[in-house]
Amino acid sequence: MVTAIVNPLVQEVLDLIGIFAFALSGALLAVRKRFDAVGIAVLAEATALGGGLFRDLVIGAVPPVAFTNIAYFITPLIAAAVVFFWHPRLARIRRFVLVFDAVGLGVFCVAGSIKALNFGMHPLPAVALGAATAIGGGAIRDLLAGEIPALLHPKSEIYAVPALLGSALVSIMAVAGVLTPITSALAALLAIVVRLLALRYGWRAPLARGGVAL
Repeated sequence: MVTAIVNPLVQEVLDLIGIFAFALSGALLAVRKRFDAVGIAVLAEATALGGGLFRDLVIGAVPPVAFTNIAYFITPLIAAAVVFFWHPRLARIRRFVLVFDAVGLGVFCVAGSIKALNFGMHPLPAVALGAATAIGGGAIRDLLAGEIPALLHPKSEIYAVPALLGSALVSIMAVAGVLTPITSALAALLAIVVRLLALRYGWRAPLARGGVAL
């Protein structure tokens, strides 16, 4: 069994950073959609905790940490409050949604893979679960806001690929025995940079040749 030897405190810090970043993206999208204060808080919570809840249920970490650690529940509310009171100062809200989403994507793919490995999952499915942790919250956010999730939108820049790269790097480093807080941060940074470059240069996954719209 391959384990990711990372201090539990580091795991929690990674989770909370990802939660805060995703909560900001959810709250900012709620503002753009003209949701009220309750809607902003709900979208922040769903975006921040959705991927982690899925991860914990799959690996059998029940009850999920979102319901046993109050910091996991409070952090999205803090992010929602920040956005509620300060969003007029944030120009071009959509850009901020995408930037915070990229940060959450990168941090969560790493945190998800690490936790999956530490619960005895094989490195290969740990990659898939790390990516699912990263993209789950964003997908829930978009669905609740009435948008096509970036993961599925044919005109959206690559979304799952950066998460898969970050998760794969974590598993490779765990197998090689070189996974540390520093190398974990580098894996998260890789995913973040690839996602931001995809946004900057319009990188998209290929479509099926000759496809006909139904």
